[in-house]
Amino acid sequence: MREDVEALDISDVTANWVNAEVLARQIDERIKALADLSDTPLFFGRLDYLHAPGAERAEGAQGERFYIGRRHVHDAEGDPMVIDWRAPVSQPFYRASKKDPMDVGLRRRFGYTGGDLTAYEDEHLSDPAEAARTSKLLQREIERPRVGPMRDIVATIQPEQDEIVRSGLSGTVCVQGGPGTGKTAVGLHRVAYLLYAHRERLARTGTLVIGPNRSFLHYIEQVLPALGELAVRQATVDDLVARVEVRGTDDAAAALVKGDARMARVLRSALYSHVTMPAEPVVVVRGSRRWRVPAYEVEEIVRELLDRGIRYGAAREALPQRIAHAVLVQMERAGEAPDDRVQDAVARNSAVKAAVKAVWPPVDPAKLVLRLLTDGEFLAEHAAGVLDVDEQKTILWAKPVRSVRSAKWSAADAVLVDEAADLVERTHSLGHVVLDEAQDLSPMQYRAVGRRCTTGSATVLGDLAQGTTPWATRSWTEALAHLGKPDAVVEELTAGFRVPTDVIAYASRLLPHIAPGLTPVASVRENPGFFALRPVSSDTEVLAACEELLHREGSVGLIAADARIPVLAQALAAAGTPYLAPGEETTADARLTLVPASLAKGLEYDYVVLDEPRAVVDGEPDERTGLRRLYVALTRAVSGLIVTHATELPEQLG
Repeated sequence: MREDVEALDISDVTANWVNAEVLARQIDERIKALADLSDTPLFFGRLDYLHAPGAERAEGAQGERFYIGRRHVHDAEGDPMVIDWRAPVSQPFYRASKKDPMDVGLRRRFGYTGGDLTAYEDEHLSDPAEAARTSKLLQREIERPRVGPMRDIVATIQPEQDEIVRSGLSGTVCVQGGPGTGKTAVGLHRVAYLLYAHRERLARTGTLVIGPNRSFLHYIEQVLPALGELAVRQATVDDLVARVEVRGTDDAAAALVKGDARMARVLRSALYSHVTMPAEPVVVVRGSRRWRVPAYEVEEIVRELLDRGIRYGAAREALPQRIAHAVLVQMERAGEAPDDRVQDAVARNSAVKAAVKAVWPPVDPAKLVLRLLTDGEFLAEHAAGVLDVDEQKTILWAKPVRSVRSAKWSAADAVLVDEAADLVERTHSLGHVVLDEAQDLSPMQYRAVGRRCTTGSATVLGDLAQGTTPWATRSWTEALAHLGKPDAVVEELTAGFRVPTDVIAYASRLLPHIAPGLTPVASVRENPGFFALRPVSSDTEVLAACEELLHREGSVGLIAADARIPVLAQALAAAGTPYLAPGEETTADARLTLVPASLAKGLEYDYVVLDEPRAVVDGEPDERTGLRRLYVALTRAVSGLIVTHATELPEQLG
């Protein structure tokens, strides 16, 4: 298939060089989408239907066989050899069971090693004599060592995951899932499915995956290309709102207020305070005639635009046309017959432009936010009844700032500027947005993401127990309201496929203290994993634990409180142990990654050494946030975990 595309000759089929460039780029993207992956087979399963799908189920009718894979593959004649996992005919591979065989006589799973077929396993779903059993190949694939970036899970999607993956484009879905339940993979595969089912629509409107940081995005960036989807943009929330350069930081108290949804009301009030009612009539001179629009009539037009609730900038553009229309009405009464060109000319008249500038002046979003943060009287005027006096003092900058460029904007300030910009001019909406690690977003950040999918849908992924910011989400109902998707369906994944039984059971001791009411993750893995609590007296013993795990197959993560990272980095360098930064791909020579606890979320390693849990907790502004950060760090291991500690463990761990 790839060679057929590479052999295409487009020299005589395009009308001009522009068409040739576009077609050449499309062909290049098609070739990239058809790339082979050396360690990933094109098919991983087989379905033998008792009857041909869609055909009448008459007695003696022949069944049909399909090979299921990550991509559609056809032969030289165009006949399908492998069916895309997203096709409707592939669905029983994930959903069929002994209770509901879905007309499948045989489901076969294939086992591979390095791309070579090494095993297969059959289930005769319609045979009452065969008992249901757990797939050994499925378990083996789930427990396969994690080396390199995140990979697709098309061979191991579970029924409850498949329901979310194949849910429709029109509805927003929120997935609450504990560590190792596969929520990130489900979100990415839902994007792949939606692009398959609604390709033309999403090609026009666009799709976006939002992650918590660059390390995380680098970790997941190969999943969609491996499924042939190359057009999905990836970004962080900070990337989305990058209208000003972020060079400063806020303390927790200021960030909490700036991230509060009430700030949207303050911004709206401050913006529309620039609109003033006219005191003078508008007089338009055309030739020898003077046309006068009284002040009260202009005021009626202004109040009507305000009542309509349209964007500040759109209303400002409409105002001169409305004034011009009032002039045209007078012209018609005087016996003239003006047309649209005359109305446009009147709207551009200097008197009309001057009146519009005085009544509805242009406003720069960044300058508006800067004034709110530096002018106490202006802030007090528009925050009255919204923020109390102490909250206003918390967000006011101590020193005056000369200009937008010289201001040391924080990440929370950038979100406010983005909100103000949307009040002036509507933000472009995409067809679908995936928001991962959503529990750490502030209400204002949810609003920023929601603006990107006002006419589209979203997949929201997160775990309330892993919220590690002072403004972390308290409930999905509240978060989805800020996102502008209050009718979203909330699904909960509780089956753990990644974290070993002993490790998740230990980490779950923290749940009553960090997220009471959440269902603990139940590991479905048969391998209990390797778990050890190890008192140490020096960093040398911490490194010895890493060396011990490096003798095993797979990746190793050394996770520590952010303040401990420089010390451990120095110790690793002194010992001559090569290590990577989060998000960097492991190699044969470097399989150890040194991970600050603040960046551990969303990452996974075969084995983890967690250094000094007490330091992880103490590194956060409050104990609850610290315990949540510890919960995240404890649940990054796929096969084994060693907890090293020189001080007492947090009492919440028992």
